[in-house]
Amino acid sequence: MEVYSNENEQVDALRSFFANNGKALAVGVIAGIVALGGWRFWSSHQESTDKAASAQYQQLTSAMQADKPQTLEAVANFVSENSNTYGALASLDLAKQYVAANQLDKAITLLQNGLKDTKDANLQAVINLRLARIQLQQNQADAALTTLNSVKGEGWTAIVADIRGEALLSKGDKQGARDAWSKGAESQASPALKQMLQMKMNNLS
Repeated sequence: MEVYSNENEQVDALRSFFANNGKALAVGVIAGIVALGGWRFWSSHQESTDKAASAQYQQLTSAMQADKPQTLEAVANFVSENSNTYGALASLDLAKQYVAANQLDKAITLLQNGLKDTKDANLQAVINLRLARIQLQQNQADAALTTLNSVKGEGWTAIVADIRGEALLSKGDKQGARDAWSKGAESQASPALKQMLQMKMNNLS
């Protein structure tokens, strides 16, 4: 920074600065005002879009019935048109219907797409847990274990341990399953989940 010997020099320097850069500053101020207005407009538009997506999500998923294919198709269309959290939530709901109908490949594809549609870590964890369970149903234990590695956070430790234990047991690794369930039982899990994990360990004896 340049040093000035007195206040007059500072004033002269400011005058010179504004004389040389006044137009640029004016343009910058105008651009800033436009940008601020644009941001406010975008935020307002985004909020309206989110509210509309939320309302549509609630309406479509509430009406969804396995014996009414048109309701499933409506949710599928919503998923394809909404690459956001509501689209990811709808993917979860629709995947559940596909699992019930034993259309596991469809369910997996939906969930994998849903992972890309949301940045919410908790929702991503739920999707990955559901995905791992389906992969286990398809006897893809290694794929399920890989999927479980993507689930982060202490709150999911017991559920991850439960599925991990099942995957390892399906591979014939009883000790690995015991270790996984033991870790889950020692975590901050609910009493019911701890009891279930303990029962699974007892059944290995």
